[in-house]
Amino acid sequence: MAEAYRIFHASLFPSLSLQLSKPSHGYPSLLSLKQAPRTLQCSVSTSESKSNATQEVPWGCDIDSLENAEALQKWLSVSGLPPQKMAIDKVEVGERGLVALKNIRKGEKLLFVPPSLFITADSEWSSPEAGQVLKQYSVPDWPLLATYLISEASAQKSSRWCKYISALPRQPYSLLYWTRAELDRYLEASQIRQRAIERVNDVIGTYNDLRLRIFSKYPDLFPEEVFNMETFRWSFGILFSRLVRLPSMDGKVALVPWADMLNHSSEVETFLDYDKSSQGVVFTTDRAYQPGEQVFISYGKKSNGELLLSYGFVPKEGTNPSDSVELPLSLKKSDKCYKEKLGALGKHGLSASQCYPIQISGWPLELMAYAYLTVSPPSMSKQFDEMTAAASNKSTIKKDLRYPDIEEKALQFILDSCESSISKYSKFLQESGSMDLDVTSPKQLNRRVFLKQLAVDLCTSEQRILFRAQYILRRRLRDIRSGELRALRIFDGLRNVFK
Repeated sequence: MAEAYRIFHASLFPSLSLQLSKPSHGYPSLLSLKQAPRTLQCSVSTSESKSNATQEVPWGCDIDSLENAEALQKWLSVSGLPPQKMAIDKVEVGERGLVALKNIRKGEKLLFVPPSLFITADSEWSSPEAGQVLKQYSVPDWPLLATYLISEASAQKSSRWCKYISALPRQPYSLLYWTRAELDRYLEASQIRQRAIERVNDVIGTYNDLRLRIFSKYPDLFPEEVFNMETFRWSFGILFSRLVRLPSMDGKVALVPWADMLNHSSEVETFLDYDKSSQGVVFTTDRAYQPGEQVFISYGKKSNGELLLSYGFVPKEGTNPSDSVELPLSLKKSDKCYKEKLGALGKHGLSASQCYPIQISGWPLELMAYAYLTVSPPSMSKQFDEMTAAASNKSTIKKDLRYPDIEEKALQFILDSCESSISKYSKFLQESGSMDLDVTSPKQLNRRVFLKQLAVDLCTSEQRILFRAQYILRRRLRDIRSGELRALRIFDGLRNVFK
């Protein structure tokens, strides 16, 4: 986590804590989710008042001490976790993490968490009847695991997972806990705002579906005082931040205690997976560690916005090589071929408004193809399908499409969209200094200043990428136009010769 974020976090929230887990490969709609990502977690209390939102769940911990984590480590050792070369300790990045106890070589396998210590869709329930009901209704893995966590947490000491659940954050720090007003206020310039709103709506919709179809029919098994919106917000926060997909187990998703204590670094590429030879979840180090050093994994090649969305932190600007910003592009309704182009887009699963990722290193071919379509004249209608196929990444043509006659217009269209986004970021960053001065409660002020700082860090990093794209686009347009000007001068010179 960025140094500035760490200092800010520590100074404003001395009693807060972070906790982490592993990344994921994308989050489909929750109700249809069969497989999902891996994650780690950053946790801090986000409740600001009884009237604003969320009541804390009655289990978990604040994780500002190591007591619960050490109890977890002892329980895991008794339950089959082999001796480790790492231990839980306070760390600079993440507050808690795994540090090396001995010299660790590059290329060494660590962890070896056995399947008996995984939580999966096949895990036994402390309330077998509840598990049977959910399986009767063919509830997908994610909602099933969310319900399982709540059920086991409510069982308290009678649950096998008591020590694990007591070490989980009481309130995962993710955008699930931001109010709609906070999302609108702090993330108005970023496309992550819409992703966060969609995720919140997915969680709410999933809970409402389970409540109507199942919980209301079995109130003895799923009492509302336990299975409610707040506890589902908690359980989905845990899943988004900790659930691991294991490629070597056919993409099986699992919560892996102990492994989810590892923190993220953009400087490493190693990730968790199941190792068939040792029959446990492991990772292979891609650097050496000295005793006392924190050991890291990668949460995946995620943008700063995605890291904020699931894990609740934003890396320091310029430190994340996978950082990107979503650039929105839209087909103009005034286009003479609007209906024809819209039909071509729909044929390939696209709409009149699309977002494409831009990185410091450039943008995808799909974005350029969409821009070509947007500026193409009626005379190019035969190429509309080719353009939309390329824009959707479904084209059989692997090379970059080029339409020299409209390239200048396409680049100008992208530049206009880029500069429009830059102006939104600039407006937010200019106004951010005076935000929240109307808040009178110190507790509310601290919380909102903290959220605002995360938003400022995110917007600064995303605007930086847009500025780079703006520079490249302007230079390419200048080269095209200067080349055209030179050609025009040569043509005029030849014309004068032949007069």
